[in-house]
Amino acid sequence: MKLWKTILDYFLSTWRGPGWADIAFTIVALVATIILAVIPTGYEKKSDTALRVKVLVLSTQDEEVHNYGVVMQGEQTARVRVLGGKYLGQELEAVNILYGKPEMDKMYRPGDRVLAVIDLAENGGKPVAVTLTDHYRLDWEFGLIAVFFLLLLLFGGWTGLKSGVSFAFSAIAIWKLLIPALLAGTSPIVASLGTVTILTAVIVFLVAGFTTTGLAAFLGSLLGMAASAILALLVSGPYNLNGSVRPFSETLRFGGFEHLDITQLFLAGTILASSGALMDLAIDISAALEEVHIKRPDLSFKALALSGLSVSRKVTSTMFTTLILAYTGSYTSLLMVFMAQGVPMANFFNISYVSSEIFQTMIGTFGLLSIAPLTALIGAALFTRKKNSMAKDETIVEYRRLEKEGALHLESKPDA
Repeated sequence: MKLWKTILDYFLSTWRGPGWADIAFTIVALVATIILAVIPTGYEKKSDTALRVKVLVLSTQDEEVHNYGVVMQGEQTARVRVLGGKYLGQELEAVNILYGKPEMDKMYRPGDRVLAVIDLAENGGKPVAVTLTDHYRLDWEFGLIAVFFLLLLLFGGWTGLKSGVSFAFSAIAIWKLLIPALLAGTSPIVASLGTVTILTAVIVFLVAGFTTTGLAAFLGSLLGMAASAILALLVSGPYNLNGSVRPFSETLRFGGFEHLDITQLFLAGTILASSGALMDLAIDISAALEEVHIKRPDLSFKALALSGLSVSRKVTSTMFTTLILAYTGSYTSLLMVFMAQGVPMANFFNISYVSSEIFQTMIGTFGLLSIAPLTALIGAALFTRKKNSMAKDETIVEYRRLEKEGALHLESKPDA
């Protein structure tokens, strides 16, 4: 019973303490998230001759599938049962087209649940063809998201709720604001910085509240991101950056968006990718300064700034490694190919795929190097300004008390 009481007390304690400003801003962010989720992007395409449904594979035939080493080509046919939509329960013949690309091809077996496209006759009549596109994963995705939010609420309480709202807002804002802006031809750098600014404001002030800590983290994050963007623009030209190394970048241009600047899109992605680490570092330093200020409110700007710089040196060193691991993890297979083929190191570091990752990593680390001291200095200035303002108010109150008692006779008075 004591254990359960302790758990219950902890759970209840996580929901105590939010102020009206926190509650109001959380509600505003949640409403904004819902609105963004339901408004159209302008790129939706509805078809009267195609339906996307979940189907269950009943049986398969692989006679027309041909193996060429690790590559498969041909067609796999399958008998499927429709699990949703207007054709619920019907059994249809479906085809799985293999293109000879392992990253796109997949084979199905009886019992698999698959997302399929049902092509209809022009008049919206009976199905004329069924194409299997990929394994159906939406159930698992929604399940994982639900468990994630549930654990956030159980462990973090009110703070967990705000974190969940910031997570949802970030994901939907990127999809509904940034991506449509990029497709519409907006400058990728401007669109990325604008979106990151909005996300930073929502995330930081949801997590830290409208406090000195939140303001210091917000200002430090913006300055660090601006420094990263300036460096990226200055270096991208002489670096001869090849933005086509991004997956599907050429597919995008061939799909009717040839006006897009792939290199600018790469730079925008670099800014967006590093923004999370920059916000994380800014919050860490601001929170540390807040704790120091609470314990020692008498510290001067210089002393508090030195404490912030000391904290920033320690937390920044680990963030460098975080960026390197995050940026290079997706290229493990590529690194293995180069090593297996004995590619010389000069060629290895000069190839566009590797050099682009080095560029992205270094831009991110430069942002970290910028944001750490900037946040420390801004936070120290904000915290000590508040202290000095309070001290000045106390001096005025004391002066007026003594003047009222007739114990003070001065020719000059402190400025109010």
